[in-house]
Amino acid sequence: MNSPASNLKEVDWSLCTYAGAEREQLRRWSQLPLRAKLAAVEEMGNLAERFLQDRKARGLPYFDPHTGEMVRPSA
Repeated sequence: MNSPASNLKEVDWSLCTYAGAEREQLRRWSQLPLRAKLAAVEEMGNLAERFLQDRKARGLPYFDPHTGEMVRPSA
């Protein structure tokens, strides 16, 4: 069984900064196959569309994805 002290030796503390975390995310993303990257981008687009529809349904302001302009629903 591993002790807490031995687990600390296995931690790469260089990843525990904003720059280190960003570097690690980019490293992992670069290792994904193209099919996985395309699926992830499509999923992010679907999530953004759901967020947009939710804001519209709740009558909240949102950015029009086609013009980039802020849309403020009338009361």
